[in-house]
Amino acid sequence: MWAFLARRLLLMVPLLLGITLITFLVVHLAPGEPTDQMTDLNPKASAEARERLRSLYGLDQPLHVQYGRWLARLARLDFGTSFSSDRRPVLEKTLERMPVTIGLNVLSELFVFSIAIPIGILAAVRRGSLFDKASTVGVFFFFSVPTFWLALLGMILFGVKLGWLPISGLRSIDHDQLGVWGKAGDLARHLVLPVIVGSIGGLAGISRFMRSGMLEVVRQDYVRTARAKGVPEGAVIWRHALRNAVLPIITILGLSVPGLIAGSVIFETIFAIPGIGQLMWQAVMARDYPMILGNLVISGVLTLFGNLLADVGYVFADPRISFSGRG
Repeated sequence: MWAFLARRLLLMVPLLLGITLITFLVVHLAPGEPTDQMTDLNPKASAEARERLRSLYGLDQPLHVQYGRWLARLARLDFGTSFSSDRRPVLEKTLERMPVTIGLNVLSELFVFSIAIPIGILAAVRRGSLFDKASTVGVFFFFSVPTFWLALLGMILFGVKLGWLPISGLRSIDHDQLGVWGKAGDLARHLVLPVIVGSIGGLAGISRFMRSGMLEVVRQDYVRTARAKGVPEGAVIWRHALRNAVLPIITILGLSVPGLIAGSVIFETIFAIPGIGQLMWQAVMARDYPMILGNLVISGVLTLFGNLLADVGYVFADPRISFSGRG
């Protein structure tokens, strides 16, 4: 196992370098520069002032020089300083908002897996039944609904029309005056809409993957043999079939790791939640290169580690797979 992990970690180094190069080029080739935001709206800004700003941020250097300097800082875990008015370190601003985003996405993932996996299993076991057909129509409907549109509908219905749930932020105005349980209830009410909206797409996809995997497994010889021996149907499904049918879900779970950081841009922006998704949106709108690059690199690293975790999970879920056969 340790040799496998060492090989995979070594292979991550060139992959990470490729990620940094592509990320850097894509960000810098996009139209506009950070200095445009500061000078275009100021009629008194001269060409000389613009050049001084470009020199201040190092944008007057060739791209390969800028990349080399940025990569050297990155090797020291220095993500640079944000171009925003506060001029704070990128890593500091990111870590400050990370608990909110991670907590929100972990709740969404728990909600998704606790509902999607049973739906997929029941749809496979009762293939062709009314439940299977209804769940298929339902998940494809929600999968096709745009997240931002669903979020706006939820805000209008439950927030504006009915007044049941708050539509922005994580705290009410009187949050600090509430007791412990009052604060917990206030936070929970603010999280209902973002968690549900952030879960809809994953709920549809994972339930379909679970159904497909279970349908393939229940046709295997060892499942028929277990049934022929008189093993109860519940034990056949939950003890024998589920372990192998869950392999596609492990892949999705591994790929969802970067989503804990960067997968919440839409609903964090819509619901005004102060997380990394909202920070990333603001950085893109302001052409804040260090902030954009820093968050993209973090997402890339999490993607690589997510793939590694998925491969390790395969070995523990399926005894036919060994560490020596992967890498």
